[in-house]
Amino acid sequence: MILPTENHEHHEDDDHDHHNHHHGHTHTHGIVDPSILTTEQGIRVVKWSFAGLFVTASIQVIIVYYSGSIALLADTIHNFGDALTAIPLLFAFMLAKWKPTKRFTYGYGRVEDLAGVFVVLMILVSALVAGYVSIDRLFHPQEVTFLWAVAAAAIVGFIGNEGVAQLRIRVGKEIGSAALIADGYHARTDGWTSLAVLIGATGVYLGFPLADPVIGLIITVMIFWIVWDSAKMIFTRLLDGVDPAVTDEIRHTAGHVKGVVEITEVRIRWLGHRLHAEINITVGSSLSVESGHAIAKEFRHELLHHLRYLSDATIHVDPVSASGQDYHHIAEHDHDGLPVHSH
Repeated sequence: MILPTENHEHHEDDDHDHHNHHHGHTHTHGIVDPSILTTEQGIRVVKWSFAGLFVTASIQVIIVYYSGSIALLADTIHNFGDALTAIPLLFAFMLAKWKPTKRFTYGYGRVEDLAGVFVVLMILVSALVAGYVSIDRLFHPQEVTFLWAVAAAAIVGFIGNEGVAQLRIRVGKEIGSAALIADGYHARTDGWTSLAVLIGATGVYLGFPLADPVIGLIITVMIFWIVWDSAKMIFTRLLDGVDPAVTDEIRHTAGHVKGVVEITEVRIRWLGHRLHAEINITVGSSLSVESGHAIAKEFRHELLHHLRYLSDATIHVDPVSASGQDYHHIAEHDHDGLPVHSH
């Protein structure tokens, strides 16, 4: 049977054996969902990065107008596009704050992963645009004026994008948001594109007009590599994939809980930037329901300490005499006129 592991609150003076996991702070499990705090972090980062990239691109627009640099124009388009990816991310983080409903019983965290798919597609578009512009410049060299201004705009673009990239990636890793990390890499690719514009402008100044498109093609290859890495991360989560180390950590944590004889099943999934787990544990057959529930409750407590991004865990308790999925199997039978079937 599944024993409910009700919400509980505990503080630093709790008489438990895992003070080492508290990291010196008072905290709550279940009553105040930690995803609320991490969602607020995500919203704040998205807003600041949008503002930073919008200012960066606006400065570049002015220089594009006077210089006629096609490469800088492409870079500016990238920066505006990157700023706009903040919109689906902001929408996803705001939806994550909504409470579950009868229709969406797990809440709306999955929207964040869908926003991540959009970000990956935007990185792919950036790669295609950068590649197209670079190849076109190889076959149709164009004169660029105000090279010093183009170089300055490229530096502004690189600094703006790299600053935003570091902020998004750092906070994305802190809160476990694959979408925010992917968007951070998106900003970094645009920073590289800006750097390519700078190197190209330098090459043109030194008398090598083809330096710009050649560097652009190299940057394009690097962007495609990031598309691949980001896509793997996002689509793994969409398919309910997790790092196998998380499964190992759950099994390891059981060793800290007195009364857990064995773990027979572990199922974990990401919903946005929070983990949800369903676990089958085995306890002694002679224990009362109350004792089994206490073990499940303590195990959940330990899990919430050991797994940083875990939002909740449902613990299914089996006695030693009927442990594992084989004991839950219902043999072939028929009822209500249905074909013979099993469960």
